[in-house]
Amino acid sequence: MGCFPCFDSKEEEKLNPEKVSDDRKQVRPMVPSAFSGLPSGADRFKSRSNVGYKKESLGPKDGPGVHPGVNIAAQTFTFRELAAATKNFRPESFLGEGGFGRVYKGRLETTGQIVAVKQLDRNGLQGNREFLVEVLMLSLLHHPNLVNLIGYCADGDQRLLVYEFMSMGSLEDHLHDLPPDKEPLDWNTRMRIAAGAAKGLEYLHDKANPQIIYRDFKSSNILLDEGYQPKLSDFGLAKLGPVGDKSHVSTRVMGTYGYCAPEYAMTGQLTVKSDVYSFGVVFLELITGRKAIDSTRPHGEQNLIAWARPLFNDRRKFSKFADPLLQGRYPMRGLYQALAVASMCIQEQAAARPLIGDVVTALSYLANQAYDPNTTYAHGHRGSGDKDERRDRDERGGRILKNEEGGGSGHRWDLEGSEKEDSPRETARMLNRDLDRERAVAEAKMWGENWREKRRQIAQGSFDGKNA
Repeated sequence: MGCFPCFDSKEEEKLNPEKVSDDRKQVRPMVPSAFSGLPSGADRFKSRSNVGYKKESLGPKDGPGVHPGVNIAAQTFTFRELAAATKNFRPESFLGEGGFGRVYKGRLETTGQIVAVKQLDRNGLQGNREFLVEVLMLSLLHHPNLVNLIGYCADGDQRLLVYEFMSMGSLEDHLHDLPPDKEPLDWNTRMRIAAGAAKGLEYLHDKANPQIIYRDFKSSNILLDEGYQPKLSDFGLAKLGPVGDKSHVSTRVMGTYGYCAPEYAMTGQLTVKSDVYSFGVVFLELITGRKAIDSTRPHGEQNLIAWARPLFNDRRKFSKFADPLLQGRYPMRGLYQALAVASMCIQEQAAARPLIGDVVTALSYLANQAYDPNTTYAHGHRGSGDKDERRDRDERGGRILKNEEGGGSGHRWDLEGSEKEDSPRETARMLNRDLDRERAVAEAKMWGENWREKRRQIAQGSFDGKNA
């Protein structure tokens, strides 16, 4: 799916006429002056010798939000060089197409490096401003879970970006519409991808200065290397976060339908919690194997979030969330824990969603809990995992019964003796009781911050009383 306004522009103007007009006044005048600061490939070609590529420095005037005195080093290419690298953009070099334009595989003649070349569609949904934003962002930001920008081309009206080549394609390629001969992602790999993608968002939200709101988090924008390490790509829609006493950034509503947070889609008010919602959608895609929007499914199942929300209210139906392609090879407890994280991320109220740092804490734990289908209960066959399940059953005072509906690991929970309320928050609290001391500490930020603080205060009061 490409990027497009979550609402039609006319509909947005009806909802927020003042915001739309203000946003246009603020943004559009900056485009020409900002873009003019980028040296073209032709300029670089004229000024360099044949000893190698030259890195150009972009001054603080080149774009909004760039701190004065910060030089942005970016390698520049001529259009002729990139045409040669991609064999004149032949069909056999074509990798895919998105909102920005077409992507081709290429080989740089000078260094022999394999690269991905993204060519701006001049009639597409993103333009010079998005091109500039991506050059600036990826020149300034460096993290193992962000794609590496090698350089760009700005010859005449040609706009191209050159990235490191990600051999495994996008996450979307491994989740949806798989050919019969393609092996689906296993549970462990899915959790590692989720944890890595969350770390990329955490870097943008908490480590980058100024803060960056990604605004287009979706499965097609998560690229995978040979070891399935995820890297976020396509930063053309990224925005600087709020500064000072501001709680949000007001902007035109852009993104991909199915991934946009509801408050952002309705008001244009953008926060880091908008990214957290989008992450929750992608995490549900990883768990379920379903698309965020799938018009081929029956009515009521076409929107992933609308389909999932009622199921979150009944823990007995949690096995329905599991991707059928997993064929039951997943840990039931791990599924519960993953669903608890997802349910918190897609809360309708932004304030109820966790910060991405808390999500990283929880998912890092899940990613480190390697699941071995050969030694764990699956497909109705008993293994060593049975002992753990019986122990868990005894600790909760509930029962594990045969799942008449099938799917998952062949189990469902009997909730006798446990809480009757099945809200996502209650689900998350229930999972806390199942954790050992090590995990309780690891996930305290997510589900136990208030509880831990209260315990500390009680302990301190008791200590003071003994010494009084």
